[in-house]
Amino acid sequence: MSESRNGRVPILLWPFYAIWRLLTLVVELIGRLLCGVLGICLMIGGVAITLSIIGAPVGIPLASVGFLLLVRSIF
Repeated sequence: MSESRNGRVPILLWPFYAIWRLLTLVVELIGRLLCGVLGICLMIGGVAITLSIIGAPVGIPLASVGFLLLVRSIF
């Protein structure tokens, strides 16, 4: 019971633990990359829409959401 509290993994379960940690690392990196690419695309689209005066009410929030996604992917 105390082994699960101090974070030690039993030796027989270590290969499964290592595979699980590798999968979580890969999913986290893919998520960050996808979030960054989506943020850049939204920022470009928001700026492009903002250049037309009529689309400014839609383009400015779109660019700001893209910026927030980009910041979230960095940190």
